Amino acid sequence: MQAKKLRDYLDDNEVKYFTITHSPAFTMSEIAAAAHIGGKRVAKAVMVKVDGEMAMAVVPSNLKVDFDHLKHTTGAESIELATEEEFINLFPGCELGAMPPFGNLYGLDVYVSPELAKEDEIVFNACSHTELMRVAYADFARLAQPRVPAESFGA
Repeated sequence: MQAKKLRDYLDDNEVKYFTITHSPAFTMSEIAAAAHIGGKRVAKAVMVKVDGEMAMAVVPSNLKVDFDHLKHTTGAESIELATEEEFINLFPGCELGAMPPFGNLYGLDVYVSPELAKEDEIVFNACSHTELMRVAYADFARLAQPRVPAESFGA
């Protein structure tokens, strides 16, 4: 089971979650459509480098990360998209591109767009391209302790 670390973490912290199995999908818009979920609740984890340090930017799947806005809202000197080669080994047990937004489980800072932070619940990849998890946003925020800038960094 690829999501064992994530499931154990949620179970240990008494977080209620629901899993959604779907046919293989590789883009967040495909995943939202396959699971019949609005894109604004589906969390897309994008790997970035903030001042040279790996981090995770999480936005609703219907938005893209605006790197200039993220740089401005975080006060960073530089923000750039990380390459797959730079993060392929950071998420053991996860399929490439299917990492959950719990960057804290992997020693990463997590930045969440204010749009996503307004949702009652979020849905995200559960380490595979065929399974999603749905949790209350409040539980996600309690565990991941994301930084939520005052201004949007989604476009």
